[in-house]
Amino acid sequence: MSKKGSSFKDALQNVFAVSVILIGFVISYALFKTVMGNPVNFEGGNPAGRALEGNYLGIIYKGGPIVPILMTCVLTLIVFIFERLITLSRAKGKGRLNAFVHNLQTLLSEDKIEEAMVVCDKQKGSLANVMKAGLLRYRDLQKDKELEKDQKILSIQKSFEEATALELPMLSKNMVIFSTLASISVLIGLIGTVLGMIRAFAALAQSGTPDALQLSQGISEALVNTAFGITGSTLSIIAFNFFTSNIDSYTYKIDEAGFSLTQNFAASLKEQ
Repeated sequence: MSKKGSSFKDALQNVFAVSVILIGFVISYALFKTVMGNPVNFEGGNPAGRALEGNYLGIIYKGGPIVPILMTCVLTLIVFIFERLITLSRAKGKGRLNAFVHNLQTLLSEDKIEEAMVVCDKQKGSLANVMKAGLLRYRDLQKDKELEKDQKILSIQKSFEEATALELPMLSKNMVIFSTLASISVLIGLIGTVLGMIRAFAALAQSGTPDALQLSQGISEALVNTAFGITGSTLSIIAFNFFTSNIDSYTYKIDEAGFSLTQNFAASLKEQ
């Protein structure tokens, strides 16, 4: 892939990420105002008053203006979870990876290079792309009479490294979104918590009888934002660890298949 093509894909990815955040905020704000802020959720039909007992939509609305931002974080997280699931599913290809690797190892042990490339074409995905690049180089080096054996082995290893370097960025792309959301969700929730506590203490600081409504709203704002922030952060950490584990496992299979092909090629050179 050329640098120009790679830059274009990166630009598209950035546009996609920004679009997801902006659209997520618009949807979150609309839900916050029209659904959670619906007068039917409050005593006397007044959103400025108390939420009806047990009405969680009204309670969430009392979390204040920070809530739509936290909802945006959660929606963004959900979108990128689906994006990663789809991307990694495509990267794995059509069949089971373990069966694919085993099939390749069997074909290579029988020196059936062309058949192995056909299997790669059927499998598709990142592992198949890397293996096909190595198999093409494998076939070319078999016909090469000029290079020394060590040079041939280094050449096929280099072809694997180059092919892997092209595939790995696609696997790990957008992972920074999860780590970022894990951090900022808690911080944004903390901001909402502090604002809620400021409102609560302001109600207590009034002379005479404290304003019970302002006090309860301040406490609600603090607790709702704390809950949203912790929830968003927890889900982001779970998603990050889940996808990281899958990527590591997939990378290991790529390395295993590449090592198997290199060893098979080195063995075939010794037999010559």
